Amino acid sequence: MSRADVCVVACADAWRGDGAVLASPTGLIPRLGARLAQLTFAPALLLTDGEATLTYDDEPEGWLPYRAVFGVVAAGTRHVMMGASQLDRFGNQNISCVGGWRRPARQLLGVRGAPGNTVNHTTSYWVPRHEPRVFVERVDMVSGVGHDRGAVEIRVVVTNLAVLDFATPDRSMRLRSVHPGVSVADVRAATGFPLVVPAEVPVSRQPTGDELALLRERLDPDGLREREIR
Repeated sequence: MSRADVCVVACADAWRGDGAVLASPTGLIPRLGARLAQLTFAPALLLTDGEATLTYDDEPEGWLPYRAVFGVVAAGTRHVMMGASQLDRFGNQNISCVGGWRRPARQLLGVRGAPGNTVNHTTSYWVPRHEPRVFVERVDMVSGVGHDRGAVEIRVVVTNLAVLDFATPDRSMRLRSVHPGVSVADVRAATGFPLVVPAEVPVSRQPTGDELALLRERLDPDGLREREIR
């Protein structure tokens, strides 16, 4: 079992209990997580090929043209797992620029669909490298809104070190679990703001034997997931 395997199942668990919603994962590990969830504990989860076809185990099972996705977003029946160049303690996300927005030091993707996602339906984040320049006190530009700005639900943030959530009275970021081999001190040192840390922090769930077999033999036999952990 590797750190990447733990990250995949942590991403899979983000969709646990969602029912028949459209899962929209960004990145290999979130997509593997969504497919693993669909093949195990979340058979009603909807996935697309990224264009217009609904799939089950990568086989066509329905039709969802791009124009129809906006209706799904507005109805709230979607759970997206996006990336983030910056995140703050309330889950405000930046994928637009680094530095002042009038003259940024680096131009990134732009806001894309982040505002509509965060105000309409559940959103989670995947961060392959947990470090202070990502987890910042204040994002340089708000792309996806956080809990202090009207987000519907920022459920979890999965990183290469830990799983974080917002199960606090003010809905600020909390350390839910640390991955095997990672300490609470490691996570604190890699975070640019004070995290809420419970008295007892468990180790992140490890994949079952069946989940590992699916990952290694069916979903990612070439082990590409290992390359996404930095």
